Amino acid sequence: MTVDIDKTTGPADTPPAGPEAIKAIPVRHYGRYVSAVVVLALLGAVIYAFSQGRINWGAIPDYFFNDRVLSGVGKTLLITVLAMLIGVVGGILLAVMRLSKNPVTSAIAWFYIWFFRGTPVLVQLVVWFNLGLVFEYINLGPVYKDEWSQFMTPFLTALLGLGLNEAAYMAEICRAGLLSVDEGQTEAAHALGMSHSKTLSRIVVPQAMRVIVPPTGNEVINMLKTTSLVSVVQYSELFRVAQDIGQTSGAPAEMLFLAAAWYLVLTSVFSVGQYYLERYYARGSTRQLPPTPWQKIRKNVLSLSNRTQSSRKGAAA
Repeated sequence: MTVDIDKTTGPADTPPAGPEAIKAIPVRHYGRYVSAVVVLALLGAVIYAFSQGRINWGAIPDYFFNDRVLSGVGKTLLITVLAMLIGVVGGILLAVMRLSKNPVTSAIAWFYIWFFRGTPVLVQLVVWFNLGLVFEYINLGPVYKDEWSQFMTPFLTALLGLGLNEAAYMAEICRAGLLSVDEGQTEAAHALGMSHSKTLSRIVVPQAMRVIVPPTGNEVINMLKTTSLVSVVQYSELFRVAQDIGQTSGAPAEMLFLAAAWYLVLTSVFSVGQYYLERYYARGSTRQLPPTPWQKIRKNVLSLSNRTQSSRKGAAA
């Protein structure tokens, strides 16, 4: 006897059971919690110590937008921008000279960088201010002629002292950026008949900016803080104005905190500008641009809200 087996029915028709959903439980990092508590405790102790000190904190908002303080802030920004302009232009020129195959120009650039990087900025400022001991007069022919003490004003001393010193550092930054561009780019440009100057301006420098911009932004912020040194040559920038107001108002420590607050505000603004400038020159080198500060904040807020909702669901379950 033969038995016909119906092949259309049977266990083969039952769909296979899928794998169970994995319930991931995050690992608890107790060390992070402990370190966070310790840091917050130390921060609270520092804040409490300052709050109990003999400092009149009410004097800071009273003078924060004082006319003299705002004038000092403006002069600080002015000397920062102009000194960085001298530093960037001089740095590019020195970097090109340093990379030149002419041994004379290369040696001169090397000596300049060696001298200005090897001496403190404060010493350079004082030397510029007292060069009248060497040059009694400055004579530019029919253009200008005067005594050195009249020519070398506090503003010009600050500008030359900071700008020429910055050129030495910018020269090394620019040289690193130029060397980061592949030599094949220059060879291809020369093969197309482009001159050396046009190759630099149109091929090499635009590609080198991605390497030059980040450290240059740091130099701008550093220059903003270094301007406080020009108070020794009688230039009335933010730090010197804060000192003068502190001596006349009887609140020297409070005015120093005021100056520090203004420096923090200015460096924060410059930091944001640096971030967006770096992001701009990062185009073409990365597949995805880094998020903006607002995008980071939004992502963190959404992540925090999602964690809160998931924890509430876990507690309800």
